[in-house]
Parts: sequence; structure tokens; C-alpha cells
Amino acid sequence: MKNIIRILIKIAERIYARIDPEKYIRHIGVNCRGKVSIYGNPYGHFGTEPWIITIGDNVHITKEVEFITHDGGTLIFRSQYPRLEITKPIHVGDNVYIGVRSIILPGVTIGSNVIIGAGSVVTKDIPDNSVAAGVPARVIKCSEEYLNKIKRESLEIGDFSGKEKDKALRKIYGHKKG
Repeated sequence: MKNIIRILIKIAERIYARIDPEKYIRHIGVNCRGKVSIYGNPYGHFGTEPWIITIGDNVHITKEVEFITHDGGTLIFRSQYPRLEITKPIHVGDNVYIGVRSIILPGVTIGSNVIIGAGSVVTKDIPDNSVAAGVPARVIKCSEEYLNKIKRESLEIGDFSGKEKDKALRKIYGHKKG
């Protein structure tokens, strides 16, 4: 009976995470300091110690981003050193975008006004006003350089509704519906 209850709880948590991702991460203990937008189902992506993760305001976390708060490699040495444990908090500042399938490792602080490129593995602190990408992630430019680039390349439809944006993109790229 206990196993059935555990399974039902896990199913309910997965559904909750899918229905309201932002409330779900607060429910599991992530310290959110403001508006956090989650794209995709966050179930299981905030490590085993979500309460040591702090996320600022206006943070966008895309799908399949992993927050890892401990070093599991310690397990192979536990027979020799039973008390061995590496668990560290993760801090994310304000105005941050974390790209698809990025991994944030224990002890990392991501500053404010930061963009983390898709697929990055963040192994060390990323300073404010930076764009970082790669494996391991490294700063590739400042956020002002990034802003200037995207302003030059902008399609100027960012404030359109979903349907309006689709229509505009089809026109821009010459794609006929059908």
C-alpha cells in the first residue's frame, strides 16, 4: 500500500509541475525572489536539495535545464571516507535567461543580466552583464554587445501575439500555409 501511495504522489507531482511550473518549484523549496518563467516540465530538474537553490526576479529557465546541487562522485569513496559529502547552493541573479538543456553545477553563482547559451555546462561563477556558453561555459561577450547584435538582427515582431507572430514569420520567410 505504501508503494502505491508513493507512486500516486509522484504522478500528482509530475502533473502539478506540468500545470503550474512556477508554483511547483516554490512548492519543492526553490527560493524564488520574484517572477520565474519555466518553459517545459521542471519535475526532477532542481536536484535533490532544491531548498539551497535561489533564483532572482525575471528569470527564464527553458526546458530540460538541470540544477545539480551535489557531487555524486563522492559515492565511490564513501567506503574509505564515510563522512565525505559535497553539496553546495546555487544562486541565480535577476534578469537571467538559461538556454535549453543547460546544466548548472554545485556552488555556482550566475550574476544578474546574464544569458546562458543552450547546452552549456556552468561549472564556475558567471559575472553580471555577461553572455556565457559552452562546455564548460565561459563568458563570450558582455550583455551590451549581445543587445546591440540582436537589435541589428531583430525582426521587430517580439510584441506580437502568437497568431500575429506566426503570420508575420510566414510572410517574412515566404511560407504559405497549407
